[in-house]
Amino acid sequence: MSTDFHNPTDLDDAREPTTQPVKKDSFAEVALRLGGASADEAKRTGVLDTADDEVEALFAPRYQTVNSPVHRAVWEKSNATEDFSSLPLQPSPSVALVVKQSLNIVRKHRNENTLFGEDGKITTKVLAELGSVGYWGLLVDREYGGSGASMREFTDMITRMATIDPTVAGLASVHGCIGAVDPVRSFGNKEQKQRFLPKLADGRTLSAFALTEPGAGSDLTALKTTAVLDGDEYIVNGEKLFITNAIPGRTIGLVCMIENVPSVLIVDLPATTDETFSLNRYDIYALRRAHNNGLVFRNFRVPKENRLMPIQGDGLTIAYHGLNLGRVSLCANAAGAMRWMMSEMLPWAAYRETYGLAIERRELIRRRIGRMAGMIVACDALSAWCAGLLDQGYRGEMECIIAKIFGSEMQKEAAIELFMKTHGGRSFLKGHLFGDNVHDFLAPCIYEGEGEVLGMAFFKSMVKHHGKEYFEPIGHALHALGVSKPNPLNPKHAWALRRPLFRYAGWFARQTLRPTNWSDSGVNDSDLQRHVRFARKYLSDSGMKVSSTMRTYQLKLADRQCRMSALSLDIQSAVVMLVTSLYAGRSNDAITRTAGDVICRELRLRMEGGKPSDRDFRNVTGLGARIAAEGWSALDGVQSGKIMMPYK
Repeated sequence: MSTDFHNPTDLDDAREPTTQPVKKDSFAEVALRLGGASADEAKRTGVLDTADDEVEALFAPRYQTVNSPVHRAVWEKSNATEDFSSLPLQPSPSVALVVKQSLNIVRKHRNENTLFGEDGKITTKVLAELGSVGYWGLLVDREYGGSGASMREFTDMITRMATIDPTVAGLASVHGCIGAVDPVRSFGNKEQKQRFLPKLADGRTLSAFALTEPGAGSDLTALKTTAVLDGDEYIVNGEKLFITNAIPGRTIGLVCMIENVPSVLIVDLPATTDETFSLNRYDIYALRRAHNNGLVFRNFRVPKENRLMPIQGDGLTIAYHGLNLGRVSLCANAAGAMRWMMSEMLPWAAYRETYGLAIERRELIRRRIGRMAGMIVACDALSAWCAGLLDQGYRGEMECIIAKIFGSEMQKEAAIELFMKTHGGRSFLKGHLFGDNVHDFLAPCIYEGEGEVLGMAFFKSMVKHHGKEYFEPIGHALHALGVSKPNPLNPKHAWALRRPLFRYAGWFARQTLRPTNWSDSGVNDSDLQRHVRFARKYLSDSGMKVSSTMRTYQLKLADRQCRMSALSLDIQSAVVMLVTSLYAGRSNDAITRTAGDVICRELRLRMEGGKPSDRDFRNVTGLGARIAAEGWSALDGVQSGKIMMPYK
C-alpha cells in the first residue's frame, strides 16, 4: 500500500490510476504458456499476475514499479543517488505523544510483570490501555479518530516498541497494515469507513486479515471459502487457517469467492461461537503471546454492504495492496528485536569469564557484537528508506521485498549465530529472551511471503517490463513457428524473428554505448563512499546480466528458480549496500558509520565470493570492543533483564 494517503500534497496525483488498460492475458501467463507449462499452471499464475497488475494500476505512472528507484537503477543509465537515501524523521507532536504514551504503557506492564495473562497472551487490559491512547489508530486518518501517522513515523514506533516487546509491536502491524484497517481505508466507501474505522482506531475491535486456508497459502488461486448472496446477506462457507489476532468479537477482512471472483468482506465476528462460526484451535509456537486460530464458517451470514468494491480489480487486489506495509514493518521490528538482543548480550559478555578473562575481551564475541550492530544499522536504513518511499506515493514493491527478506534473515542469523551462541546453555532457560522468543525470531522468514519465494517475486517484478518489451514478441514468434528454441542459421527462423530481434539489438546497443551517470552521494566517509560506488556500478551492470540470463533460458526461465534466486539475492544485496552506506554516511554517530561499513563489507564479500581479510576482522572486532566499552546511542533506553543463574 502507498501511504500517499498521508501526504496531502500528493494525494490526488499519487492515487491517479494509470490510463493504460490491463491486458487480458498477463505477462506471466503468456510466458508460461509459451514455455510449455500446463494450461492450469499458466492460468493460475496469470490470475495472480493480473492482480499484481491491477494493484500497480492504482498508482500514478511515476510511482509504479518501472519508475521505482530499484527498477530504474537496474535498467536506466542515469540515476539519482538520493533516491536511495532516507529523510530524517520529523514526527508530528500528536503522533509523538501517542507513541510516547504507548511505549510507557508497555514498559510499565513489562516491568511489573503484568504484560501477559495466565494464558500467556497479552492481556485485554494492556490492549485496552493502548487503545485509550491511540495506539491502534496510528494509521487511521484523523477524520475517523486516528492519528494519520506517516509510514515513517509508524515504522520508527515499531522499532522502538520491539525493544520492549516485539509481539505488541507486531500486533500494531497486523491490525494496521495487513488487518482490516488498510482494506477499509484504501478500498472502503464513505459509509464503510464511517462504520468501521472509528472502532478500529480506538481499539474497541482489533482486526485480522483472513486469507490463508488449509490448502491455499502462496497459491491464492486455490481459495475454497465461498459467499453466496441471499437477499441482503452473504452466506459464507469455508475455513481459514493461521489467522493472527482472530478471536470472537474482532473484525476481519475475509477473502472469499463470490460468483467465482476473489472478494473481501469486512466481518465483525460474533462475541461467541455457535453452529455458524467456530474456531479451529491448535498449539502454535510462533507469536504464542498473540491469538492465532483457524476460522470455520458454516452458513454464516454477513450483510451485503460489508463487501469492499475496489474501483478496479478484485479481492486479490485488496489482499496484495497492504502487503508492503507489513513487509517494512517486519524489517523495523527486526531492528528493535536485535537491539534488545544486543542489550542482553553486553552485560552477559562483561560478566561471563573464561580462563579468567571476560568474554567481551575475546575476538569472537567482539565480532558478534560488531556484526549485530551492522545488521541493526542496515535494518534501520531499509525501514526508513522504504517507509519514506511509501509516504511519497510509491508502490514500493521491489524495495519492500528487499526490506522484508533482509530484515527477517538478519533477525534469524542474529538470534541463532550471535545471540544464542553467546549466551550458551542459558539461552534455553524459561524466561530467557532467546528461549522465550526463538520461534518469534525465526517466523518472520515466512511471514508476508517466504524469503526465497519473495526473492523470485522480486526478480519477476524486475524483468516484467523488459520481458514484455523485448522477449514476449520473440516468444510469440517462436510459438507461431512451433519451435521452442530458434536456430539462427535457419532462414525461416531469422525472418520470423527479424522485427523483435532488431528491437532488442537496439536496446542492447544503447545499453552498451551509453555511459552510466549517478548523482553525487554526499558521503564524505571514504570507506562508505567506496561501498556507494561499488553498489551503484553493480546495479548499473545488472540490467545486462539479467537480460543475458533471459536470453540464455528464454521461455524456460520460470523453471530456473535457483538461478533467479541467486541473481535476485545479489541485486538485493547491492541495494542494501547502497541504502545502508548512504544512511550511515550521513550519521553524526561514529559507531553507526563504522557499523554501516562492517555490514557493507560483509555483503560485498558474499556477492564476490571472497573471504574476510585481516582488516575486515579488525574493523568488526574493533567495533564490537568499542560498543562493549562505551555503549552505543542506538541502544539508549533499551532495558536488559537480569543475568540468569549467576555463578558468583
